[in-house]
Amino acid sequence: MQTKESYLSNGSREPNNIEYNFSDGKTAKSYNSSWQKPVTYLSLVLLGASVSFTGSYLGSQNKASSQPSISQASIVPVTPKLEAKLPITADTNFVTEVVDKVGPAVVRIDSSRTVKNDMPAVFDDPFFRQFFGSQLPGVPRERVEQGTGSGFIINSDGQILTNAHVVDGVDTVTVTLKDGRTFKGKVLGTDPVTDVAVVKIEADNLPAIRMGNSDNLKPGEWAIAIGNPLGLDNTVTTGIISATGRTSSQVGVPDKRVSFIQTDAAINPGNSGGPLLNAAGEVVGMNTAIIQGAQGIGFAIPINTAQRIASGLVANGKVEHPYLGVQMVDLTPEIKQRINSDPNSGLTVDEDNGVLVVKVMPNSPAAKAGLRAGDVIQKIGDRTAADAKTVQQTVEDSRVGSNLQLQVRRNGQNVNLTVRPGAFPTAQQ
Repeated sequence: MQTKESYLSNGSREPNNIEYNFSDGKTAKSYNSSWQKPVTYLSLVLLGASVSFTGSYLGSQNKASSQPSISQASIVPVTPKLEAKLPITADTNFVTEVVDKVGPAVVRIDSSRTVKNDMPAVFDDPFFRQFFGSQLPGVPRERVEQGTGSGFIINSDGQILTNAHVVDGVDTVTVTLKDGRTFKGKVLGTDPVTDVAVVKIEADNLPAIRMGNSDNLKPGEWAIAIGNPLGLDNTVTTGIISATGRTSSQVGVPDKRVSFIQTDAAINPGNSGGPLLNAAGEVVGMNTAIIQGAQGIGFAIPINTAQRIASGLVANGKVEHPYLGVQMVDLTPEIKQRINSDPNSGLTVDEDNGVLVVKVMPNSPAAKAGLRAGDVIQKIGDRTAADAKTVQQTVEDSRVGSNLQLQVRRNGQNVNLTVRPGAFPTAQQ
C-alpha cells in the first residue's frame, strides 16, 4: 500500500542502521547493537547471499603459458547440468504462459481511511481565539489517506488474499479486476502478526490462482511477481528464489512471525499482497516487504503460512498465536564471551549449548512459569533446543493454554518448568 506518510520513520540516519520499506511505502528501521543484535523476539513477536548463476562458459588459466590473460583456447564449455533442471532452455515464453494463465486472478486493491489531525488544545481556547481569530491556521480536523496494493483471488466465490497492512483499519476497499470490473470489498479478517488478510467480493465464476507448496522451494528456482507497483497495473517482474527461511529479525520486522522467502524479482510500493509464482504458475508466496536502498532484495510470505492463516481468518475473523514472552538468542561461544565480558548485561552464562533467555516480559506466560533471564533452554516439548528457531516453531505449533514442558540449565543445575503459552497480544486485542 502506498501512503503519503512514512511508518515508524525517523528523518535522521544513524550509524549501523538499516531502513526497511514495506512494499506499500511504509518504512521501519532496524538498529544494530553489540551482543544484543541476534536476539530473537519470542515475546513481542515470536520471530522477531543471494544465489547467482554462472555463465555457460568457464575460464581457466593455461598453466603452460606465461601470459597473464586467459587465452581463447583455455575457455571450454561447461556441461549444462544446471540448464537441464530449469523449466526452459533458451526460450522464455514460459513467463508469458504463466502471466496469461495467472494474470486475470491478480487484482488491484484501493483503500481509504479517515485520520484525525492532532490539534493543539490552545487553538480551542476562547481566550486565545479572541486575540488571533481568523489568523489561526486552517488545519482540517480530519484527512483522508488513500493507498493502493495488490491481491490475488484464491477461489471462484471471490475470496482474495492480500497483506494485512494493505487493508487493516481502512474505511473502504475497492477491488479492480484485470478486465476492468470493480467491486466493493469486505475485509473478513486481518492478522498483523503474519501480515495476512482476506478480502471478499460478491462475484461468481472468478478466475482463481493455483496454490503451490512453499515448503519445497529451493534457492535458484524461478520467481515471477505480478502486482500494481507505483500505480502501474499488471506489472510483471522475474527473478529467482534467493533464499528461504529468513527470520523476521533478519528482515528487520521483528513484530512479524514469518519465515520469509527472499527473491530478487523486482518488488516496489504497490506490490504488497501480490503473488510470487513459480515456473508452473503456482503461487508460492505473497510479496510484502523490501529493503530501501538495496537492489534485488525483496521478501514474500510463504503461501503455506498465508493459507493457514487465511483459513483461520475466514472461519473466525482472527487467528490466535501462542507466545511465551521472552527474548532469546542462540548460545554460541562468541555470544557467551560477549555477555560474560559485558558488565552491563546483568547475566553470567556457564553453558556452551542451547538457547539463552535474555529477557522475560513481566506478567508473561514465561514469567508465570518461573523462567528467568540467564536460563539456557536445553529442551522444549519433545525437541532439543538446538537454536532459537526451533524454540519459536515449537511454540507456534502449540496451542494457547496448553502445557509445554521446558528443560533449562540454571546455575549449573537442570530445572524443569511447565509453561502455558498465552495468546499473542496485539493492538486489536
